[in-house]
Amino acid sequence: MKLIIAIMSNDDSPAVSSALTKENYSVTRLATTGGFLRAGNTTLLVGCEDDRVDHAIEVIGEYSRRRTEIVPSTASYDIGRYASFPVEVQVGGATIFVVDVEKFIKL
Repeated sequence: MKLIIAIMSNDDSPAVSSALTKENYSVTRLATTGGFLRAGNTTLLVGCEDDRVDHAIEVIGEYSRRRTEIVPSTASYDIGRYASFPVEVQVGGATIFVVDVEKFIKL
């Protein structure tokens, strides 16, 4: 048995968790915060059999695509005043960890 830990944008998580549930995966959603943009993220915990891991990753990838957004940069001192300039960054997608489960107990 494996545990898939998938960290993704809050924007993508409803579609991903819904698609995984339709495919009969058990999904637990956790609210998390990312370090880079300090924006809300969602972490999905998905337990599944070894032979279903690749399919789960495909489903996650289908519904969590990378995209470009414009976000304000950190303030900088410019011409005697503080200014913030927009910066283009990649958001979305998913960071996925797959770990072995030594023991699974459902009470």
